[in-house]
Amino acid sequence: MAGRPDGDPAFQQPNGGDSAWAQELLDQLRPAGRDPRRLVDWLARTVSASVCLQDDRGGLLAGEWLPLDSAVFADVAAGRVSAASLDDGARHVRLVGIRRPGPGPGAGAVLAVARPEPFDRRATEILGRTVGILELLLRERESAESGRRLRRATADLRLAILQLLMVEDTVSARRVAAGLWPGLLEQDSARVYVLEGTAAERDRLADACVDATEGRALVVRCPAVDEHVIVVGPSADVGERLRSLVADRRGTFLGGSPRQRLALTATAYGQAVTALAVARFRSDRYAVYAARTRPARLIDPAALRAWAAAVLRPLDQLPHHVRAELLATTRLGLEFTAVNAAKVLGVSRNTVRARMDRVAALLGADLSRLPVRAVAHAALDTEAAQGPYDLSGGAPGPPTRARLTELLGTSALRSWAEGLLGRLDEDGRDLRGTLRAWTGADAHAERAAQVLGVHAQTVREHVRAAEPVLERRLTAGGTDLYEVVLAQLVTGELPVPDVGTPGPGTPNPDQPDSPVHR
Repeated sequence: MAGRPDGDPAFQQPNGGDSAWAQELLDQLRPAGRDPRRLVDWLARTVSASVCLQDDRGGLLAGEWLPLDSAVFADVAAGRVSAASLDDGARHVRLVGIRRPGPGPGAGAVLAVARPEPFDRRATEILGRTVGILELLLRERESAESGRRLRRATADLRLAILQLLMVEDTVSARRVAAGLWPGLLEQDSARVYVLEGTAAERDRLADACVDATEGRALVVRCPAVDEHVIVVGPSADVGERLRSLVADRRGTFLGGSPRQRLALTATAYGQAVTALAVARFRSDRYAVYAARTRPARLIDPAALRAWAAAVLRPLDQLPHHVRAELLATTRLGLEFTAVNAAKVLGVSRNTVRARMDRVAALLGADLSRLPVRAVAHAALDTEAAQGPYDLSGGAPGPPTRARLTELLGTSALRSWAEGLLGRLDEDGRDLRGTLRAWTGADAHAERAAQVLGVHAQTVREHVRAAEPVLERRLTAGGTDLYEVVLAQLVTGELPVPDVGTPGPGTPNPDQPDSPVHR
């Protein structure tokens, strides 16, 4: 074994003869050809040898596997010698260390070249020049990989902040954001936007959002929908910047929420998704969640708040952070599917279902029933919008539960409900009757079809036909569907459910979540 210093003339001296290989070697630096594997294959052909490129632990990076002396390989990989020559009588082998970026004597990779003939001046020079090119390519690849790791870590951090906001942990979200984006979440409120493009273009769309907002917004690749990018924008000009971005990108749509408290990020996200559905049918491909009349606005605020507090009172015995986590998860689980809620929160779908089952048991609510989900959603939404019930101001004790039938029996609510559902009466297909059967069957088309004596596909077509008439998404579930169900409760088309006291078998509130098998 003989070591070669880096400055050995054999690795530096130009060849005055055949120079075609030099041009071919330079071609390896063209943008389309920068691939270490391609360069190793070229070296093998050019010097008529077997070539192997390994990392410093012996893993194969390119070329074909060669049996090598482990001690010699270790010396080159560790940087104790920069190169070595071996001759076992049957082949001539050269090992050369490819230096890694940064400090330290070790090699990032080892190039081994074996051929039956000795290395002449031409082969030696080609090998030396190739080592220099390989070092550049490996440095470029390492730099690109470091950039990818940094972008992935930054994306993961943005997602973690969003997930903290989704469960109302604004203190932790601010703490995490302060390290990289100081001041980003200083304001107490923000708007949430959802942009939709194609899954293939989603990364470029997210990068464009980061550039457009100039660090004034939290940009997250949606973990639930591959085509979506979520933007939390505390700054007032974020919306205008995103609208300009969408205007310049065909096939891209933008939905936005009204300004909400950071603790209501999950609510704002649902509103932005609803607005996105509207944006798909608008010429400017942009829509903001409509501030239309909500049934909660037609109920006495104090009575509604007291009712919601009484419904949710069984959860008050839980530690504050556990209660907040359960309620935030349940709100998302009622608004979206358990699978999508799990992706947004960064937990398993079994965890989402376990938390929702725990809440259902504590409230005595059968969340498999659509009317019950609508009522539970109303209670959760009321607390989210108005905050927990405050016993200060003269309230003598815990709120007394008002009957839900009394809250829904006002003339204002009845007028709203009849006006909403009455839109369906103008259609000759009895959309109202189909919708009543469908919601009564907990949104199961097959069960509704059995009740009506029609085909399940007819039920689905009627429900889809009712969506533009009511200006609400029904098949996707969530707030729009629950409003329609509340209207049916008001008009008596559905019986008002009893979201009452917990039944036997209620789990201990201090017991941790457990998986659910369904």
